[in-house]
Amino acid sequence: MTTALSAPAALRERAARLDSDDDLAPLRARFLLPPDVVYLDGNSLGPLPAAVPAALDDVVRHQWGTGLIGSWNDAGWWEAPLRVGDAVGALIGAAPGQTVAGDSTSVQLFTALDAATALRPDRPLLVTDPGHFPTDRYLADAVARRRGREVRRVPPADLPRFLAAEGHRVAAVSYTPVDFRTGELYDMRALTRAAHDAGALALWDLCHAAGALPLDVDALGVDLAVGCGYKFLSGGPGAPAFLYVAERHHAALETPLPGWTGHADPFRLAEEYAPAPGIARARIGTPPILSLLALEAALTAFDGVDLTRVRAKSLSLTGFFLRCADELLTPLGFTSVTPADPGRRGSQVTLRHPHARGLVAALAGHGVIADMRAPDLLRFGVNALYTSHGDLLTAALRLRDLTRNAAYDPAPPSAGPVT
Repeated sequence: MTTALSAPAALRERAARLDSDDDLAPLRARFLLPPDVVYLDGNSLGPLPAAVPAALDDVVRHQWGTGLIGSWNDAGWWEAPLRVGDAVGALIGAAPGQTVAGDSTSVQLFTALDAATALRPDRPLLVTDPGHFPTDRYLADAVARRRGREVRRVPPADLPRFLAAEGHRVAAVSYTPVDFRTGELYDMRALTRAAHDAGALALWDLCHAAGALPLDVDALGVDLAVGCGYKFLSGGPGAPAFLYVAERHHAALETPLPGWTGHADPFRLAEEYAPAPGIARARIGTPPILSLLALEAALTAFDGVDLTRVRAKSLSLTGFFLRCADELLTPLGFTSVTPADPGRRGSQVTLRHPHARGLVAALAGHGVIADMRAPDLLRFGVNALYTSHGDLLTAALRLRDLTRNAAYDPAPPSAGPVT
């Protein structure tokens, strides 16, 4: 039986051993992390990759500043949505020519949801998770209104049973592999297969998965997928999102926003819209070049990186933090809502405590950046490219001390609109 004093020593030895054996540790140098800060909020906004400042400086000073409008051709700006899309595609297991980058996650999600329902015109139901991120639910409702469909909200665990009864009426199912609140990982393969067995399409929101674990969308038979560029991909605040559409659907793909850059001959400025071949038809407006090329530079942090090793380290990190929480924080009233089973865990750990907001604010004042989701969840995101086991032990110890000493405001004043 360990004592309260010996537990931290044992945990420190464990963290030191795991970090000394970590062959991904050198990748931390690919990010410009502030000194003396433990950053565990990369599941909301990834830190600045070291390659981005120089890339943006070149884009602003040379490509834009000197090349001016000629850089649409000379610097490859026009092709950037497809080029960056393929770079993201490589991280989600998509062959080239199926992924486009640009526009926001909401725009890409609306495009995917609407296109999916159009591909199954005789089926009245659109199914999504009642616990999905709000935008996913709002947009499912919006598409249903636009298309005269009906939304059914079905938890992932209940989807196979629902499809067995109602699957013949379902056009598409829209889910995420990782619950944004709890970090629970769902079985993409099983849910995609269940949708296909019912003749429905499978659409996945990969915001909390892309860059954090191997996805293999092609091998899984995913029909459509979207994801943001600013979480685990570290593309910067509001970085462009991506849209994946399996090649088998390209010829029939109809997008709800037929913008000029998705035209088969955009500079002919034709009277009528004619979609470009392939995934290029999912382009909408003029590409946001500064943010798109920042994302492209950020993605070089993954050069030479095997995502199976990233996943293995991520599980080691979250498993270690769960152990820290069990030994140091459970006696103080914290409970974990993230599954202990590694096969059901994404790349974050979520703890429940009634003073979550006050504790997260206090942690930030002591150099540990995490976040909270109302009313009582503390989220700790890990990224195997830069997070260490020592970071997580530091976070757990500081959280323990703040709680044990009541050194926080249970209801702190708002620091601003973002939590």
